[in-house]
Amino acid sequence: MSILELDKKGRLTLPKEVRESLNIGKKVLIINAGDHLKIIPLPSNPLQILHGAFNVKKPFKKLREQAELTAENEAKKEWSRF
Repeated sequence: MSILELDKKGRLTLPKEVRESLNIGKKVLIINAGDHLKIIPLPSNPLQILHGAFNVKKPFKKLREQAELTAENEAKKEWSRF
C-alpha cells in the first residue's frame, strides 16, 4: 500500500513497483466508485486481447457482407408486417 500526493495540476504518479506488478502501460481506466477510485489497466492494443478468442476462418469482408445481408433480411421481415 502506498500513500500518494497529487501534484499542483491534480496528477498522480503511480510507483514503478505498482505499475510493473499490475502490468500497467500507458493507459488506465479510472472508475469513481463513490468513496474510492478503481484503476484498471488497459491494453495498448485492445484487439490484441481478443486474438484467438474467436475461431473464425472467414475474412472480415465476408463477415461484414453476411452481417449486412442478415440485417437487410431482418428489416424486410419487419417492414413486411405493414
